[in-house]
Amino acid sequence: MTDTKKLPQLQAVKGMNDILPPESARWEWLEAKMRSVLQRYGYQNVRTPIVEPTALFVRGIGEVTDIVEKEMYAFEDRADKHGQAEHLALRPEMTAGVVRAMIEHSFLRDGGRRLYYFGAMFRREKPQKGRYRQFHQMGIEALGFHGPDVDAEVILLASRLLAELGLKAGEHVELELNCLGQPDERRAHREALIQHLEAHKELLDEDGLRRMYSNPLRVLDTKNPALQAMADAAPKLLDFLGDASRAHFDGVRAILDAAGIAYRINPRLVRGLDYYNLTVFEWVTDKLGSQGTVCGGGRYDGLIEQLGGKSTPAVGFGMGFERMLLLLEAVGLLPAEPVPDAYAIVPSAVQLPRIMIALEQLRAAGVAVVMHPGQSSMKSQFKKADGSGARYALIFGDEELAQCQVAVKPLRDAAAAQTLRSLDSVSSWAPDLLNA
Repeated sequence: MTDTKKLPQLQAVKGMNDILPPESARWEWLEAKMRSVLQRYGYQNVRTPIVEPTALFVRGIGEVTDIVEKEMYAFEDRADKHGQAEHLALRPEMTAGVVRAMIEHSFLRDGGRRLYYFGAMFRREKPQKGRYRQFHQMGIEALGFHGPDVDAEVILLASRLLAELGLKAGEHVELELNCLGQPDERRAHREALIQHLEAHKELLDEDGLRRMYSNPLRVLDTKNPALQAMADAAPKLLDFLGDASRAHFDGVRAILDAAGIAYRINPRLVRGLDYYNLTVFEWVTDKLGSQGTVCGGGRYDGLIEQLGGKSTPAVGFGMGFERMLLLLEAVGLLPAEPVPDAYAIVPSAVQLPRIMIALEQLRAAGVAVVMHPGQSSMKSQFKKADGSGARYALIFGDEELAQCQVAVKPLRDAAAAQTLRSLDSVSSWAPDLLNA
């Protein structure tokens, strides 16, 4: 006997979402916008594995960060024939993976590289709007370049992209800027900060107490309202910067000022990863509630050496797809759903080969045309044509085909008349069907 028991329905993993049409068209539009800007700045695409050695992120991101301690999807692979099993992780961010690839393939031996990536990242966080367990980022990495000019160029690139998406500085987004200095400057600040935190130990929450000695700078990044006054009064890293760090920061600011890029210095801006030094920045918005950062990055000169390569300067940023699309939707800047230029209505299948050749000629001329699938009534086909959003219906009726013609019916302009077009000269009238 056949077991007729219904199998349970399978669903996507919590916090990992399907991206279906028409939403996927918006992703493609955003990717195309990004590629256009990136190529103008000389950036080239890089793609790295989704799975990397766990040690890469422990060494690169920092063992006491939330990402490594709480959020990373880490697992032990199956043992090989020698009984050895690798410790692997789904990438929670991509900078460390790009750096690993550069070291492994000696890709910086001939000088600096400007690279960009698109990809999925994974963090086991509490899913909420704009924050998912599988999320997608665009990022850039400028590797092998010293100087504040490169920091400024990276920020200008982000500004250009935001502007071409229609986002206006001051209205939709704001740039926050800080300088984290160098390791010795941070160590001096760290000692002063720990003393400050110890003097206010009774105010700290569990997270603050845990980080007070392991990562005190992150205590200042608290979202706890009860800790804001204490955090505001804490020693500021900017007061501990040496001449070289100050000069670097002043150089970045001078270029941004000359370019007319407005920014706010935020001395508590530290980013969530341990490898940053000198310039850090975030583009933030007040349109998305608590998920206010839409782009963030900075300089990380020590990471390549930290991961086994030669000492090499580096700077970059990451921008989340999901959050950016939410912002564009919130301010009404998402493009309209794409629609075909024309919809082909086929009353009879007798001359399908001839019809499909004509449609191929239209597509070769750049016309987006959808053919009605299967056979159904003219009424049903016209209903589908209208629902498709196409501007024109192409009616391949028997009478029209007998005269080697097709009827072209405007669907969005009631005053426009239906016309007949020759199938012997498709390329000559195809441009008339293109959507404005």
